[in-house]
Amino acid sequence: MSSHREAPAIAKDPVADSTDLYAFVSPDAPGTVTLIANYIPLEGPDGGPNFFEFGDDVLYAVYIDNDGDATPDVTYQLRFQTQIKNPNTFLYNTGQITSIDSASWNRPQFYSVTRIVNGEPSTLGSGLACPPCNVGPRSTPPIAYASIVQSAIHSVLRGTKVFAGQRQEGFYVDLGSIFDLGALRPFQNLHLLPLPAVNPGVNGTKHLNVHTIALQVPIGDLTKDGSSTFSGVGDPRATVGIWTAAYRRQARIRNDSEEGGDGEDVESGPWVQVSRLGNPLFNEVIVPMSKKDLWNSLPPKSDTQFLQYVQHPELAGLLPVLYPGVFPKLAGLSAVRDDLVAILLTGIPPGIVPGFQNFTGSTPADMLRLNMAIAPNSKPSILGLLGGDAAGYPNGRRVFDDVVTIELRAIAGLTYQVVHGTGVYTADGAAGAIYDVEDPATNTPPVSYLPGFPYLNTPESGFDTPS
Repeated sequence: MSSHREAPAIAKDPVADSTDLYAFVSPDAPGTVTLIANYIPLEGPDGGPNFFEFGDDVLYAVYIDNDGDATPDVTYQLRFQTQIKNPNTFLYNTGQITSIDSASWNRPQFYSVTRIVNGEPSTLGSGLACPPCNVGPRSTPPIAYASIVQSAIHSVLRGTKVFAGQRQEGFYVDLGSIFDLGALRPFQNLHLLPLPAVNPGVNGTKHLNVHTIALQVPIGDLTKDGSSTFSGVGDPRATVGIWTAAYRRQARIRNDSEEGGDGEDVESGPWVQVSRLGNPLFNEVIVPMSKKDLWNSLPPKSDTQFLQYVQHPELAGLLPVLYPGVFPKLAGLSAVRDDLVAILLTGIPPGIVPGFQNFTGSTPADMLRLNMAIAPNSKPSILGLLGGDAAGYPNGRRVFDDVVTIELRAIAGLTYQVVHGTGVYTADGAAGAIYDVEDPATNTPPVSYLPGFPYLNTPESGFDTPS
């Protein structure tokens, strides 16, 4: 749901569909930032014989804005190339895959990483191997697979580490509940169409995989002046904006093999953006259906035209209707939601949250904003800044942050009182009680993660996935 199949056009093009973006100061590698861009939503682990892979015909990019104008200052581009070792078999693998260069893996994929600064490209690495999908214990034995993944973590130029391949889906959400006319815990029984309260929720992305592009880069490679240390949280050099995008060629010609062609399509023309992602759930929940494809085609600097949907979000008006009497304060809140504008479009200015800011300027743009002067929290809260943890969302986004609960609570008015004070507005008690899939008693996510790069866990096995 974060950005899975969030627009009509991209829902039909999964290899170019950016599903989640993460950015955080690396807890296992001081002096670096980890950037993770996920693609290909809702991968069924048993989806053979053509298992999932990145698109050879897609340009993937991760962008960094380090001067507050919502345009790229540092870009990381990835291009993929797939090989077929044995053209006379339908099989993904013809035996066990026990190494990343195994002769039994019939369809290996490789990629290049290019860094672009001020229009000048430099290749950080090429011919980098992806790991295979986790087919099952016969094809990809667990011990061997763990070793293969380590082989797929590449150290390239400029002290950068990179990984590209299948991972377990780390984003959790009760898709079935939320999209069934906004059923929310813990008060489903108070819905306009009530049902018995259920605790906990059902993780709709459980036992699914995703394809991950992960970069771990020196902080100095992201800042405007190469700085890697800062005077404090208020240092403007410490905050950067981050987003990801995918592109396809402008023209595609289908080759008719009956007329003497080889059946291969021909692509040409400039690259055209077909997908992008900054903050989770932005296009999913904020942008109206008629403009979702347009939003995916535009750069963040064009987001002023979507400002009205952040200032007056549709969901904030729906909640009091769906839950009569539960959100009376929200029902009366007609003011511009400048709290949401700060969270999603400009960053939070100094003076709002004591000891915190991730403001990038007044240009409205959907980007993750990361203040790199804030160190990782040794005892993190999945509620990020709402849980008193400034190292979490909306200060960047860690893989375990409960962005659904955070954003639902924000839309329900909880952050409006933070910005304006309880003397001006006091949020409904329900706004602070909303939760999604996690157990509120333990405040732990329903997904496990790795302690180090690439952080997202071993992908689900096609053989072992429950029905």
